[in-house]
This record gives sequence, structure tokens and C-alpha cells, in this order.
Amino acid sequence: MHHRVGPAAGSEHFFAPCPRGWEGVRAGELARLGAQDVTATEGGVAFAGDFALAYTVNLWSRIASRVLWRVAIGEYGDEDDLYALASGCDWPALFGVERRIRVNVGATRSPVTSLEFVTLRIKDAVCDRFRVATGRRPSVDKANPDVRIHAYLTERRCSLYVDTSGEALFKRGYRVDATDAPLRENLAAGLLALAGWTPDTPLLDPMCGSGTIAIEAAALGCTLAPGLGRSFAFPALAPFDAGRWQAAQERARSAFRPNPALAIFASDRDRRALEIARANARAAGIGAAIRLRQADVTALDPPAAAGIVVSNPPYGVRLEDQAALARFYPRLGDALKQRFAGWTVWLLTADLDLPRRIGLRPTRRIPLFNGALECRLLGFRIVQGTLRPATRAQHPPAAPGSSSDAGGT
Repeated sequence: MHHRVGPAAGSEHFFAPCPRGWEGVRAGELARLGAQDVTATEGGVAFAGDFALAYTVNLWSRIASRVLWRVAIGEYGDEDDLYALASGCDWPALFGVERRIRVNVGATRSPVTSLEFVTLRIKDAVCDRFRVATGRRPSVDKANPDVRIHAYLTERRCSLYVDTSGEALFKRGYRVDATDAPLRENLAAGLLALAGWTPDTPLLDPMCGSGTIAIEAAALGCTLAPGLGRSFAFPALAPFDAGRWQAAQERARSAFRPNPALAIFASDRDRRALEIARANARAAGIGAAIRLRQADVTALDPPAAAGIVVSNPPYGVRLEDQAALARFYPRLGDALKQRFAGWTVWLLTADLDLPRRIGLRPTRRIPLFNGALECRLLGFRIVQGTLRPATRAQHPPAAPGSSSDAGGT
């Protein structure tokens, strides 16, 4: 067994979890933010840098779920080895005994029989180390901890992390309301990255729901740091440097630039969804950058001669949803083919039969996960051509609830 204890000068090791399938774009983002030794693995990206890099990544990452600081790593055979690894870490050098803690444990192919028992053993190790060093034990608070400790077990190795983020990073702080099951903010940002959207290209989300995709695009186009309006966990940790954090925030504020050249369009047939999208965009501080309108996607004309559509169409979980969508999807395919020649369309869906149902052949199929839900990001290049034999007039009215956010988790 081997481990590293306490904060060290120079390079620190970090891990940024992200949804499965998004690791590649996450790695590219980290490299642009100045991370070193960037390595994508299943479920996240490992990287290195000084402790202040955690400020930058938390402040600027659009895709990560959180930023974990690795404080110990070692091999184990049983729960006693895990206790020894955790008790060998100099926890009092990382945070004060007055901080409330929570321990989370995750595992892949681990031989341990109870993750609950492992959680208890690691918590005891942390508290015992404090008791020996200070005569006191930190309190455990599962609901509102100051410090979250994460243990991740593989078949023979355990990594211990301290969370620098606190609340998950997709919680930007601008969402004042939402439609049912809204798409998470970091997933929306990841869709834009995978679609290759850049701020000089017209963007349309024609089933915008609560507006997450358009808001994330506008934030990128205005260089708005996604973490600028929220708090983090790293100020509770011993290496925290208030001066460097203040400087990082000032740089982020200075970077924000309203961009009147942005062509970001969003629409939805549901008036209530549009009200929510408009309120969220205002709360994010970029409401002026998004052009919102009420419209049914099946009757929508493109807002520019060419551009990119990025959207999350509805998919049904109930039988009545499936019946409605069976009527809606062909109309969606016809509308895209008839009106959007010259556009590239990207649709995130959990319905793996979507291409057949809308009658379009994808040029790209990217496997992704939205939480535990297996999805595909489908790319279509719309060219001028002939519609399928069934005409638009033969289709019944569009299915209700055609909001892109309706498919999220």
C-alpha cells in the first residue's frame, strides 16, 4: 500500500467527474483552462496543476460535474486496509476540525461486500485522525456538509478525494424555474461542444423548454464564467488563498462581454415554457442575447439561411406519450427537410429508433448518457430533396409538450 498525505507544494492531482460519453470534450476544456497531464477515463478526466487551478476549473468549466482533489491513493484487500489508508492521510492539515463532513463511496468491480460499511470505516478513520491530533472529532452532516470526502474503489485500488466544488457544478444559480425534468446545464454545454457550435454561427433550439441550451450558448458567446454567480467548497480547505481567488473572480468579471452579434434563437409551442426560459435567461444576465418566440417546430421557418439546430426532443415514458410521439416525429422530420436545407441538426434522444421515426438518416451517432439514461446525439445534414411519400397534410396535429427540456434528468 502507498499513499500521499497532506497538501504538497507544486502540482496537485485532481479528478473532474462528468457524464459518461462526455469525457473527450471535458478533456479538451481542461487543457484550454491550463490543466496538465490531462487523461480522460470512463466517467471523468484526471488532471494536475497547482491548488489554485481548482479555482479556475470550478469557475470556468461548463461540462464538469465537480472538481475533486486527490489526497491519497493506495491498494487494498479489505475494509481494514481502507481504514489504514484513510487514517494515514493528514486530514487536520487539509481542513479544520470545526468543519462538518460527509463521506461518499463509489466502486467499480470492488470485492467489498458493503459500501455502507466502507463509508463508516473511512468516516471513523478521518474522525480518529482528528481526535489524535486535536482531541476533537469533526461533526458529520449529510445534508449540509462543509467538506465532502469521496472514496472511489476499483478492484484493488482506492483513491480518496476532497471535493472542491460543493454543490454540483451544473447548478449555475440562474435557474429560477424549470419545465418538467429539465436538461442539466452542463449537459447542454456539452451538446454545444459536441455539435461544434461556435458563437459566430446562428443557433436554434426549436423545442427549448426552460431554455437551457440557448442560455448556455449565450453564456459562452458572452464569455460569462458559469461559476461566477455561485459559491464553492474550496474556501473551507487549508490551502485556500483568498487573494488568488479574488483575482480569479475579477478576471472572470472583466472577461464578460455582451455580444450583440450573437444569433441565438429559441422557441417552444408552450407559452409557459417560454416564460420560464425568459426568466432564466434574465437571471443568468444574458437575456438580451437570446431571441425567444412562441412557435410550433413543425411550422417554424429558419431564422437564417444556414446554421445549427441543437435540441432535446421529447421522448415518451408512458403509452399515451408514445402514441402522441408516433404522430409528432414524422411531422418533425418533414418540417426539417422541407424548411431547413443548409442547416445541421443535432438531436439528443433516448429513443434509439428516432432516425427511422423522423425519416432522416444521421451522419453522426454519438453514444451518451443523460444520468443513467442511455442516449444518442444524432447529427443530420439537411439537404434539399424530396419528402417521404406521406405528406404533411396526412399527419394529425402535433403532439403536446414538444419541449426540448422534457427529455432530461
